[in-house]
Amino acid sequence: MKQTILDTNFILSCVKQKIDFFRDIPNIGLEILIPTQVIEEIKRVANSTKKLRFRDDAKLAQVILEKNNFKEIDIRGKYVDKGLINYAKEHPKLVVATLDRDIKKKVTNFKLVIRGKKKLELI
Repeated sequence: MKQTILDTNFILSCVKQKIDFFRDIPNIGLEILIPTQVIEEIKRVANSTKKLRFRDDAKLAQVILEKNNFKEIDIRGKYVDKGLINYAKEHPKLVVATLDRDIKKKVTNFKLVIRGKKKLELI
């Protein structure tokens, strides 16, 4: 089974737009990988006093992550985006689920994106 690695902004956007990515991604035939660093980033946003508009989405994302099964991985590195890019380059068959333009440009892997605010699409 192919695998997909999820970025923080992808998870938060799915939560905000009420997309059930834990149902939709396996329906595409992909196994979900979430880096420990992404989980930590979501926790920081959920507890932040500065990023108020994302805080509620991050809190809900934490609950969703706790209730669902996925494979947690370590991508090494100080910065989440750089670690994600490096991991994707090391694993060329991996699908990268992100909305980040910079990450999309830097990886040659297939990407999983949100289209029309409701649909996941593999590009």
